[in-house]
Amino acid sequence: MVKISELRTREVINILDGKKLGNIIDIDLDIERGRITAIVLPGPNRWFSLFSRKEDVVVPWHKINKIGRDVILVELSGFEAIDEIVR
Repeated sequence: MVKISELRTREVINILDGKKLGNIIDIDLDIERGRITAIVLPGPNRWFSLFSRKEDVVVPWHKINKIGRDVILVELSGFEAIDEIVR
């Protein structure tokens, strides 16, 4: 068993390019089925402002390959190709 608070401390890494995507900022739940449907990561910062950020990135649960002790490995082919939800 893993607590949500423990998941939020783990770095999310894309296994296709090795990039660090950040830490989980939220989790989407299916309350009716009692399952996690996605993890939410902060969107990439825009370069003209440190305080504005693009929409958060939602990573569907089926894109998670491994939840390790220190990291969460996901398989994303690029931010353009993943299912993004404006939050």
